[in-house]
Amino acid sequence: MAQTINLKIRGENEASTQIIDSIGYLKTYKNYNRLQTEITSLKDKLTKRGFIDTSISKITRQNDSLFEAQLILGNRIETIRIYYDSTFNSDLLESLSFNSTEGFFELHITELETYLKTLNSTIAEQGDPFSTLQLINISKSTSTLISADLKVVTHQKRRIDKIIIKGYEKFPKSYVKHFLKLKTGKSFNLNDIKAKIELLNDLRFASKIKEPEVLFTKDSTTLYIYVEKSRTNNFDGFLGFGTNEDTNKIEFDGYMDLRLINNLNYGETLNLFYKSDEIDQQTFNVDADLPYLFGTPIGLQVGLNIFRKDSTFLNAEQYAKINYQINAQHKVGVGITSTTSTNLLENDTDILNDYKSSYYTVHYNYTKPQLYDPLFPINFWFDFSAGLGDRTDDISTQKQNVFELETYKIFNLNNRNSIYTRLNGALLASDNYLDNELFRFGGINSIRGFEENSLVANLFGVLNTEYRYRLSSTIFVHSVLDAAYFENQLTNNKEKLFGFGFGLGLLTNAGLFRLNYSSGKTESTSFKLSDSKVHLSLTATF
Repeated sequence: MAQTINLKIRGENEASTQIIDSIGYLKTYKNYNRLQTEITSLKDKLTKRGFIDTSISKITRQNDSLFEAQLILGNRIETIRIYYDSTFNSDLLESLSFNSTEGFFELHITELETYLKTLNSTIAEQGDPFSTLQLINISKSTSTLISADLKVVTHQKRRIDKIIIKGYEKFPKSYVKHFLKLKTGKSFNLNDIKAKIELLNDLRFASKIKEPEVLFTKDSTTLYIYVEKSRTNNFDGFLGFGTNEDTNKIEFDGYMDLRLINNLNYGETLNLFYKSDEIDQQTFNVDADLPYLFGTPIGLQVGLNIFRKDSTFLNAEQYAKINYQINAQHKVGVGITSTTSTNLLENDTDILNDYKSSYYTVHYNYTKPQLYDPLFPINFWFDFSAGLGDRTDDISTQKQNVFELETYKIFNLNNRNSIYTRLNGALLASDNYLDNELFRFGGINSIRGFEENSLVANLFGVLNTEYRYRLSSTIFVHSVLDAAYFENQLTNNKEKLFGFGFGLGLLTNAGLFRLNYSSGKTESTSFKLSDSKVHLSLTATF
């Protein structure tokens, strides 16, 4: 077994020895070479702390296992004054909050290494990644002050000449330019590039494989971005059932929600939605979102919505929006919405009539993803729209305003516990109303415990909350606690609603399976288990 050796280091006096001990050093070694390396390392640490005259006086062997070294520290330098010439960009010092005066700046000696690294990094970010800084002509001014000249060794400034996508070669070029905001001809800044590449993880249809790489040649700079395509298409559906109060029979309802994302490699989204519920209502939606048209930050969204209420009326809504993607999270837009409603009854009434309406709309959307979490990929969502227009029937033309809001947020308490809150509401402002133009809400995607679209209002707000607990990375349980308020001026009805229940989520190879059991009540009624709703859904990704 090899013998270990010990080291003791002292200074030229007791005060110096205390300084050495406060810095600390390794005291046991396997061989003499490592012992010498530790002494040299300690000398460098003392130099950075201002003891620039530190020298190794002697190393003596006390016995077979103990060596003693003596260091001479000398006086400590507190400040360094660094001079620069007229060619140096002194604005850099102000941006870094350096204490600068005309022609020089001063630093505490312990800050020297950090500040010079920061300064060099800032120069590199301006397009010169190979720049270096040197301190020359170092000399003592006083016992606590040294001075030096700053020499900046610069090279030709670099710009991004070419961007190459590896792994997913058909990645939409418009997303490189407008989503990542990486363009050829821009000044090369590696830290800025890395930060922008991280935005790939905010995309549903693509993700970063590894860090970007750069190829420097004499005349060009080529940036390589490594991306892989992700499976993003999903199909969502649910089956719901409950007991009809009048017939005492079980009734079923359900829906289908199909979303196709980036199948044409343009980042486009196509939504197809159909729902039929237990009170004989059918909803059909089709929507196409085309971002970054013609390589610009402008996108187009068009859609058709058809709603049929048994044999009472049929609404057909068409809309078109022009969106501007400010950055990865913020989007604004303007649009136009047109609706045609047909009364399917034989006679018109005061509250049910054929009409046509049109609105000019403005929109804002904010999205904060957490795509690392397959169960809950969106952390924060905010979507607001407002419309100004009119409704025309065979009696008159009525000016109207419409406002809609949907927002939700996940508060992650720790790895297992989280709280989900969602607020959804709408307001139709008008002097008079028709039944076939009012909002319809209630059900699994609104206030739970009530029949799908069974609630009718010109104003409503729904608050959904869930306390979620993860049993594993693929299984979670949650509470259901909902509250709502709505007004229907046609029936002079104002009501408060509540929903209670629980749910289960399971991430399988087929997709996310969810089960919800909930019961609803109004402010003036009590809970009835016979009115409870059970909803089953499966969201499959392919």
